Amino acid sequence: MASEFPYIEVSGSAFQLGYQHGKQVTPLIRKYLTWIPKLTGTEPKVLRANAMRFLPYIQRFSPAYAEEISGLAEGAGIPLPDAVLCQVRAEAAKRWDGGCTAFALTRTATSGGAVIAGQNQDLELEYADVGIVLRVIPNDGRPRAVMFTFAGQLGYAGMNQYGVSNFVNALYNYRWAPGLPYYPIRRVLLEQRSVTQCIKLLRKHRACSASNLVLADGKGDIGDIESRPEGIALCGDANPNARLHTNHYLTGKFTHFEDGTLPDSVQRLKRVETLVQQSWGKITVGTMKQLLADHTGNPAGICRHGAEHLHSIAGYIAEPAKELLHVRHGYGCTGYWKAYRV
Repeated sequence: MASEFPYIEVSGSAFQLGYQHGKQVTPLIRKYLTWIPKLTGTEPKVLRANAMRFLPYIQRFSPAYAEEISGLAEGAGIPLPDAVLCQVRAEAAKRWDGGCTAFALTRTATSGGAVIAGQNQDLELEYADVGIVLRVIPNDGRPRAVMFTFAGQLGYAGMNQYGVSNFVNALYNYRWAPGLPYYPIRRVLLEQRSVTQCIKLLRKHRACSASNLVLADGKGDIGDIESRPEGIALCGDANPNARLHTNHYLTGKFTHFEDGTLPDSVQRLKRVETLVQQSWGKITVGTMKQLLADHTGNPAGICRHGAEHLHSIAGYIAEPAKELLHVRHGYGCTGYWKAYRV
């Protein structure tokens, strides 16, 4: 088995970024497009038609992202609807899933006071087959960034040259609404210079579904924002130096929506809180790698092994002060970590 995800680097204009991406990983993009209908239970024709309904939202939100999609289609030799589908698989299928555990720690929490943020990525095992590490170097003034994503998908978890990092937990019990898909939002978050700018972006642009975003930046700021089509709410934890989140609502604004879709979410959050408190003031990247491998509560531990059909296929830890994003291939308990410089 591979011990790390394929790495690609793209540079230039928005179109060139997409074209180079498509050209370098064409077979994986085609594989991703094969997995999407199988894993979502939705016919390809329906997925493509649904995907194209989101293109006008993407074009208004980020013309550069839309141009990158066009480059992707040409580089990979795929129809434009397929290139758009890579950006909106959850929205096109109206099927949002995931069991991720995310964190952001700073100042008194960590050894040396620097920010450490990241998550376990919990999805169906098949998605591991199409995961890549993508480094983008735009020539239009947007910052460099490195991210884990899926072949053909232009935005996901990562960090930019200003240390702005974004990690996500799925949230549930909402109605799909016309609006922006999440993966373009996540990419544009990686074009911001601070957590404050990210929050302003999220306030201004409504997403069409629900999720929680854990943010960090190179200035030492962290944030935790629950987002729904109705708006956003900031998690106001009593401790300003830790943001911990799993898959249930924590904010007073949204807790009434909680329906226990992932019944282990509360248990995982309590376990994360316990482990973080035990190492408070001494937390390092190594500490968090061990935390993301914790099996208490298996198969629905922090390191997830099949509960609700979800597996911890990858993990990420950002070190903004060092301009490093650590990416793990596979489970927390057996996977291989590699560091990538922004």
